[in-house]
Amino acid sequence: VQLVESGGGLVQAGGSLRLSCAASKYAIDYYVMGWFRQAPGKEREFVAAISWSGDSTNYVDSVKGRFTISRDNAESMVYLQMNSLKPEDTAVYYCAARTEYSNSVYRTRPSSYNIWGQGTQVTVSS
Repeated sequence: VQLVESGGGLVQAGGSLRLSCAASKYAIDYYVMGWFRQAPGKEREFVAAISWSGDSTNYVDSVKGRFTISRDNAESMVYLQMNSLKPEDTAVYYCAARTEYSNSVYRTRPSSYNIWGQGTQVTVSS
């Protein structure tokens, strides 16, 4: 499986962006999918995860109510809708897949995911 993110960019505080993650060459139906982010000088941080069918999601507290993760298994796509963006959301955002046969969205360590995209930069100006 290859993951390719898109949709990042520069936006003013309060604005919105929608990140997309395309999974090529393989179906993602039985992979928990996640979004992580990494700001300069900081560790990679869990942002959101979604279960196989999309009926269960988990978010880091700092994005709850502002970000929404979704997926389209037929198209092998995962999305992160980001609203009310803040300067502290500035980071490189990574899409990740966990191929272990587990549907839990509560494993938030980066080491729990074994396939990663190359990342897309999100910059929020104040």
